[in-house]
Amino acid sequence: MLDLPIHNGMVVDGTGSPGFHASVLVKDNRIAIHRGDHSGLEAARAIDAQGKVVCPGFVDLHSHAGLTMLGEPRHDPKVRQGVTTELVGIDGISHAPYKSQEELQRAIWLDSGFNGYPPGSPDWLSVLDLYGKYDNAVSINVAVILGNAPVRIWSVGWSDRPATASEIEDMRSVTREAMEEGAWGLSSGLDYPPGSFASTDELVALAEVSTRYGAFYQTHTRAILTQYGLLAPWEEALDIGRRSGIPVHLTHYRQPRQGVGSHHDFIGLVEGGRDEGMDVTFDCYSYPYSGTTLLMLVPNWTMDGGPERAIAAFKDSNDRERIRREVDRETLAETWLTNFKQPHNMEYDGKSITEIAHIRSQDPVDAIMDLLVDENLSIHIVGTGTNQHTLPAFVSHPYGIIASDAILLGEYQNPRSYGCFPIVLAEFVRAEKHLRLPEAIRKMTSFPAQRLGLPDRGVLRDGFKADIVVFDPDIVRTDAVLGDPKHYPVGIDHVIVNGEVVIDDGEHTGALPGRALRRGKPS
Repeated sequence: MLDLPIHNGMVVDGTGSPGFHASVLVKDNRIAIHRGDHSGLEAARAIDAQGKVVCPGFVDLHSHAGLTMLGEPRHDPKVRQGVTTELVGIDGISHAPYKSQEELQRAIWLDSGFNGYPPGSPDWLSVLDLYGKYDNAVSINVAVILGNAPVRIWSVGWSDRPATASEIEDMRSVTREAMEEGAWGLSSGLDYPPGSFASTDELVALAEVSTRYGAFYQTHTRAILTQYGLLAPWEEALDIGRRSGIPVHLTHYRQPRQGVGSHHDFIGLVEGGRDEGMDVTFDCYSYPYSGTTLLMLVPNWTMDGGPERAIAAFKDSNDRERIRREVDRETLAETWLTNFKQPHNMEYDGKSITEIAHIRSQDPVDAIMDLLVDENLSIHIVGTGTNQHTLPAFVSHPYGIIASDAILLGEYQNPRSYGCFPIVLAEFVRAEKHLRLPEAIRKMTSFPAQRLGLPDRGVLRDGFKADIVVFDPDIVRTDAVLGDPKHYPVGIDHVIVNGEVVIDDGEHTGALPGRALRRGKPS
């Protein structure tokens, strides 16, 4: 007897090929495609997908939910979008490996406006231990990528200085062990201390080790390099790929804002790398808003030494004066704050820095420094970080993957955290026709699975794992918008993870069948 047959739907298998009518059969967490009469198939329950699309579960290559989903394992904002697998450890900020609980807790503290906190004290140190926190404990599958920040903390510490030769060798050993424990690649966050203190040579050394394990390099590039040319940050990434041989993946890639070069410059860089024979890909999100920690807007030197140094800098009169001179005030004016915890600060939730400064009768830079101290660094921001006019060119490009960059913090978080994938189906496919449906689904399923290296997910094919989405292509949409982001999608009726129904007729069943997906191990 079958576990779950899905009949009468249009199967869009994730490869980019046109859809076809067939039944998708699930038994023991494996898929079989059945054409023709299905009346003789026995099952305790079947799903009638008449008028709907049946496709693979979406694979999100940019998730900041590695800690928050431990406290909210149903993970409703993402699984209701159709996401069945996520990659965590992005932007150089993985939560393993660490030498001690103290160092792990300091790292979580520094990045708490970005990745939040786990429930209670963290009780893991290694990549293998971290994987154990997810297995059959959350709604979706979780893969881990190794961040360069914990590797640097392990060997160099929190200081902004070059690594010595012996420290580089130690970092290579740490990287090797993480890869052997199942990390899928190496990520860097070159705007986020202490990972941002790494040199190009240091990153090449880590990438050389990673590539021996079939891993890839995913990078949030170094914005400070733009002083050497518009594309310099991304050229550094390609240089790391050339020198180490590692495949390069540029994350949240887009034209930052109107008037900053041309989107053809950015896309041309990727195409040029491919023409050169490099394995270069990118991902982009589907909303024109950025999201990160408020610490992103202050100079990196304030964190030279860790979170304690940041707090001290925001309290010191000389440091404050220097910070006032160095902060980009134009960016401040286009930024909204959220994730406040102190009751007396809740009136600022969802307001711009300009509005908050006016309410407080303060200079905007003084306002953010005081709030960072008061909120213990945990403030999250949303800003206007993308040219919305050229965003479709990135979303639709054949070398581009759809990824959410979802940060599930605050009441006024980025709407992409709730709507990244359904807005592609509703706006980029159905309304604006920037993409055909099979290609859009490829960019959310088989392509990210291929980039990651998943051997048996991302395609509806005989013998593959049963991660499946059923949605209505005529009504699927998201109502998540800036200032009112917390809306679940409409028209995504069923989501199956590892053969278990997690979303049933649009509601969460409470099932937590997610698996820890370790590279090199059966999933």
